[in-house]
Amino acid sequence: MNEPARRSAPGPAPAHGSARARGAGAAAPARAAAPPGEATPSPAPEAASGRPLEPEGPPGSTGLSSPHADAPVDAERKLRELEFLHEFAKLLTTARNWDELMRTIVDRTTTALDVEVCSVYLKERDEASLRLAATNGLDRDQIGSVTLALGEGLTGRAALIGRPVASPDVRVDPRFKWVPGFDQSQFVSMLSVPLPWNDTIIGVINVQATETRLFSPEEVEFLVTIGALLGGIVEKGRLQAEAEEQLQTLTALDGARAELLAVVTHELRTPLAVVRAYVDLLADAATDAAGGGSKPGPKLVEEWRSQAIGQVTRLDRLVDSILASVRGDGLAAGLARVPFDIARAVNDTIGEMAPLLREHPLRRAGTWEELVGIGDEGRFRQVLEHLLENEVKYSPEGGSVSVGAWRIGGEVQVYVTDDGAGIPESEWESVFDAYVRTANRPRGSGIGLYAARRLMNAMGGRVWLESNGYGGSRFMVAVPEMRDTSGDAGGPEAGVMSEAGSDG
Repeated sequence: MNEPARRSAPGPAPAHGSARARGAGAAAPARAAAPPGEATPSPAPEAASGRPLEPEGPPGSTGLSSPHADAPVDAERKLRELEFLHEFAKLLTTARNWDELMRTIVDRTTTALDVEVCSVYLKERDEASLRLAATNGLDRDQIGSVTLALGEGLTGRAALIGRPVASPDVRVDPRFKWVPGFDQSQFVSMLSVPLPWNDTIIGVINVQATETRLFSPEEVEFLVTIGALLGGIVEKGRLQAEAEEQLQTLTALDGARAELLAVVTHELRTPLAVVRAYVDLLADAATDAAGGGSKPGPKLVEEWRSQAIGQVTRLDRLVDSILASVRGDGLAAGLARVPFDIARAVNDTIGEMAPLLREHPLRRAGTWEELVGIGDEGRFRQVLEHLLENEVKYSPEGGSVSVGAWRIGGEVQVYVTDDGAGIPESEWESVFDAYVRTANRPRGSGIGLYAARRLMNAMGGRVWLESNGYGGSRFMVAVPEMRDTSGDAGGPEAGVMSEAGSDG
């Protein structure tokens, strides 16, 4: 069978048609004489290195050209192959990462074997299947997705038997496994060679060409040599890539834990401040009573006690968050995205923060109408506490704090502002970065606003700064609105607070 002529490759020139001798002056292996009347049996094809080839194939073919023992050794070809292998080894050892290593392998092998496609499959750690690790002529998006069982297709068979497997025409080869969405019909001939490392096969390297092609023993030997060179390099590269991935995962996990611990530690301050404020109220009441002043009524004392216990309960929840961080669940662990009444959440939060707000008149506008949004109520209130505490901390002495809300653009938005100068517009984004303090707000840990943004993003909401229209700035918090489909929604609708003055 005459093989079609092919273009010359820039790498070593592969031999076709008549194979060259296995060595200088090497004679063909002696065969036993056949009995009279019987044909002499053909030996199984063999690579020049002596590695036996897969004897199966489509009817009447092994996928290999016939060796000729009397063919002279092509010294020039051998020299080109050695030069290629030397350059190849240098490129492989200088690859900066796993992806670059895989690209180098498939691109250089394609050139060396004068083919159109090179692909690399690596054994899974369970040793039961092979997964596509690299390709340059087929769909690269399938890398990491295409798998073949051990023994499946030419690739799986080469891995199973540990020997090269060739097919001059996969269209009529029952061993070939067509992978829909990946394999392409224009690639006809195929050679699969196992990648050895120590005493195991760690994968398979495939080459494919568009023409019907009988791979010569020299070509097989050359790809076997490339495979032997690659086996250890690929396996060590894969181990390094896996180690780097594990390190990145551990680093990210450690960073998430550190972040959560910082946030939770910051969160502990607010309930402690509220409890301290209630203790101050009780101390003031006791002092007044001792001096003959009026005593707080039982109802008021019970309210103080209830609010203080509520803050202690919140401390318990924060401790649970610390335990969650140890398990690596992250800042957004357990966040819900369910409907809740924003109006009630805002008013309840203001009630709980009353001791901290008592020296700052609270301006509240709107109605008590229900405003239902989607998110995590507990975390939403946590963010609102951040912002209220922030306004109290930086509001001028005796200055007021304003809170309001409305529906607009499919969201329920809440604002918090004070009578202070606010934050300069140039810093409206940077204040939400971790550990950032502005020139006019140097106090604090710099983690509260960062945590607020992370929490709002995690529940599908947002938080930002904008002008309050009076020369200052205001914090805005928004969550998706739970729409009432029974009626038409109007324009921006104010709500949440009563017209009454501060509860002080």
